[in-house]
Amino acid sequence: MSATLGVLLRRVRPDWSILVLERLDGLGLESSSAWHNAGTGHAGLCEFNYTPLDGAGSIDVSGAVAVNEQFQLSRQLWARLAEEGALGDPAGFIRSVPHFGFAHGASGVEHLRLRHEALRAHPLFEGMEFTRDRAVMARWLPLMFGDRPEGEPVAVCRTRGGTDVDYGVLTRRLFAALAREGVEVRTGHEVRSLSRDGGAWRLRVRGEAGGHDVRGAFVFLGAGGGTLPLLQSAGVPETRAYGGFPISGRFLRTARPELLARHHAKVYSHAEPGAPSLSVPHLDTRVVDGRPYLMFGPFAAFSPRFLKRGRLTDLPRSVTRGNAGTLLGAARGNLDLLRYLVGQLAQTPGGRLRALRRFVPDARPSDWELITAGQRVQVVKRVDGRGSIAGFGTEVVTSAHGGLAALLGASPGASASVAIMLDVLERAFPDRLPDWRPALQDLVPSYGVPLSGRPDLLKELARRTARALGLDDAAVPHAADHG
Repeated sequence: MSATLGVLLRRVRPDWSILVLERLDGLGLESSSAWHNAGTGHAGLCEFNYTPLDGAGSIDVSGAVAVNEQFQLSRQLWARLAEEGALGDPAGFIRSVPHFGFAHGASGVEHLRLRHEALRAHPLFEGMEFTRDRAVMARWLPLMFGDRPEGEPVAVCRTRGGTDVDYGVLTRRLFAALAREGVEVRTGHEVRSLSRDGGAWRLRVRGEAGGHDVRGAFVFLGAGGGTLPLLQSAGVPETRAYGGFPISGRFLRTARPELLARHHAKVYSHAEPGAPSLSVPHLDTRVVDGRPYLMFGPFAAFSPRFLKRGRLTDLPRSVTRGNAGTLLGAARGNLDLLRYLVGQLAQTPGGRLRALRRFVPDARPSDWELITAGQRVQVVKRVDGRGSIAGFGTEVVTSAHGGLAALLGASPGASASVAIMLDVLERAFPDRLPDWRPALQDLVPSYGVPLSGRPDLLKELARRTARALGLDDAAVPHAADHG
C-alpha cells in the first residue's frame, strides 16, 4: 500500500519530498511478505465469499465484480511500470495460474453452478468454465481428482486468466523504483507516536542512532496492525472508539516435485457451516523468490501481537476507556467467531490432515510442513450503536484535521492496492484531483471508467497488460472446454 501510494504521488507531484519510514530492517517483510498472505491476484474469479447465495437461491455478484474492477487497476499500474522498465522482469513477481472454484456436497455444487450461471456472461468473467465431469476435473486438477474415490457430489469452475503474485518482491521493486527517483527510504526506523504541530504532523521516530522528530504536511500510515496504536497516539477523533482484534493464520506447505507436477492452480472452496468467510480453504500454487510450492489453508491462530514481529503487549495496550465498551460489545456479538477460533486453536495435526484430504485425498503428512502466516488486525468499531467486527476487509481512515490517512483491516488489500490508494488520494487531496487526473489515467487508463460497461476497452487493456506482464493471454476469451 505505502509503495503504491508513493508511486502515485511521485507521478502527480514529482517536486514533493517523500520520506518512507520502515520499522524492520527490510521492506515488505510483514503483511506483504510472500508467506504472510495467499499471494492470489484476487479478482473474484474463484472466491465463493464474493458471490453469496441468499435463501431464495439468488446469487449476488456485486462483490465479485467490484473486486475484479479493482484488480484490473492494479494490473494496469504494474503493466505501465513494467513497460517503463521500472520493475525489472515481471516474472519475478507475477505469473499466470488458473483459478478454480471447488464445490463439494449437493448444496455446494448448486452454489457453484448458480455462481457460474450468474457470472459467465459478464465481460469481466468471460471464458469461465463449469464441470461436474470427473474425467475433466482429473485432467484439469490431477492432484485433486486423479485418484479421488466416488462419493459426494463435486464440481469445479475454471478461469484461466488468474494470477499468482509475490507481493514481497513487488513491494521491494516499487520502493527501489521510488529510491531511483529521489525518494528517501529509511529501514530500521520505527514511528512511535505522532501529534499535531501547527499545520503539520510531528512524528516521534526511533532508529539505530536514537530518537528524533520528523515533521510532515501529509502522513500515510500503512503499518498493518501497527496503524491502530499510531492513530490512538494522534488522538484522531474518528477512531477514538475503534479497537483491534488480531487474528493470525497457519498453512500447510510442500515443495515435493511430484506434487507440484500434478497441480498448477489456485483452488478456492466454500467455508464450512458456521465458519467465517476468512476461513475459506484453498490449495494454491505459489512461486516465492522464484521457487515453486503448494500451500493449503488457512488454519486460524491467535496472538496478541498486532504485527508478526510485534509485541505481546500490543492488544492489552490498545484497550482504552474509549474503546473498551466497543470491544466487549463485539465479543458478545461474535460468539460464533470466538468458538471457531477456539476450535481452530485446539485442532490437532490429524484434523489439519483431514481438511487437506478434502482437496488431496491421498495426502501424506510427511510431505507437508506447518508454517505461520502473517498477523492481521480486524477493525472493531460501533455499528448501529453496538460494537462490531467491521467485516474482514480493508478500511481507509482520514482525519478531519487533514493531512493524515491510514489503512486498517486485513486482506485482500494487496490485490486492490491501487484502487485503495486512489481512494486515499481522492479523500486526502480532493481539491487537487482534477489537475492530477490526466497523470493518473496515464498510469491507470481505466481510472474512473468501470470496465464492466466497456468490454472493448477491457479486452484492449487485458491484452496490453498481459503482454507487458508476460501473462498467458490472461482475461482473453478462450474456446470453452465444458464437461
